[in-house]
Amino acid sequence: MRVLITGGAGFIGSNLADYLLDMGCSVIVYDNFDDYYSGKIRNVRHMLDDDNFRLLRADVLNYSSLLNAMKRVDVVYHLAAQPGVRFSMANPEKTIRVNVLGTLNVLKAALKAGVGRIVDASSSSVYGNPVYLPEDELHPTNPISVYGASKLMAENLCRIFHNEFGLPVVVLRYFTVYGPRQRPDMAICRWVKAILRGDPITIYGDGSQTRDFTYVMDAVEGTVKAGLAGGIEGEVFNIGSGVRVSINDLVKMLIEICGVDDVKIKHEPPKAGDVKDTHASIAKASRLLGYRPKVDIREGLKLFVSWFRENLVR
Repeated sequence: MRVLITGGAGFIGSNLADYLLDMGCSVIVYDNFDDYYSGKIRNVRHMLDDDNFRLLRADVLNYSSLLNAMKRVDVVYHLAAQPGVRFSMANPEKTIRVNVLGTLNVLKAALKAGVGRIVDASSSSVYGNPVYLPEDELHPTNPISVYGASKLMAENLCRIFHNEFGLPVVVLRYFTVYGPRQRPDMAICRWVKAILRGDPITIYGDGSQTRDFTYVMDAVEGTVKAGLAGGIEGEVFNIGSGVRVSINDLVKMLIEICGVDDVKIKHEPPKAGDVKDTHASIAKASRLLGYRPKVDIREGLKLFVSWFRENLVR
């Protein structure tokens, strides 16, 4: 199978590329190496000598580059995005441009190139604050951040291209993915760095808010299954752990795993765009994709801290 991964040098994308190469796929990573954060090249450097791997430095805002890259491609995993809820509130124009117009370009190019399937990476941010928990795919979508709104707009484009043009699209709503190669701006990465340095850590809000934390390789397995399963075109799936953990409990686990006794915790007011709780119902993904997450939160945090110590401690 020949696959293209937009944003393939990023956190989830590079782990997905490794997984697909191990499966024997021919993998094209399409990434513009945006300066939102540096160091992504190290995520794919070890792949460069693989005959089944190709790296394209290009932008999803460049339609002609996308169209050329999609020739003879079976599956496109569209992970390229401008991430960050808080970034989106301060930089709405870039967030909308990349996440909405970039997705439009991907869909247009895939339709033109005759790609067999598009798997679009969306987010639990489309739900906004929950009306009920756990959130299933029929939960109302009422995003409270520009990022969430941009992902919902991208989902709507996917739906239109599927319903009106017959493009085989599957949408995945990721719930707080974490693990090796995690972006440096993400909370777990920032907290581990602070704990190991002996710096105070900051929690926005009182810490009672909860998140459904999903280990990256569980997310990757669900993503691969969405590219392969039959009869699921046009469907939307939650990709989460199915378990929610409070921020306070998460921080306690991180402190224990890092083996640091005296950690100062500062609390600041919640940030605009942050939802109170997330909790994925994964029944649909389990039923139709055979998706079953394997890594619980404590095990996943241990794996991340171990990776962090080996790769990012400064």
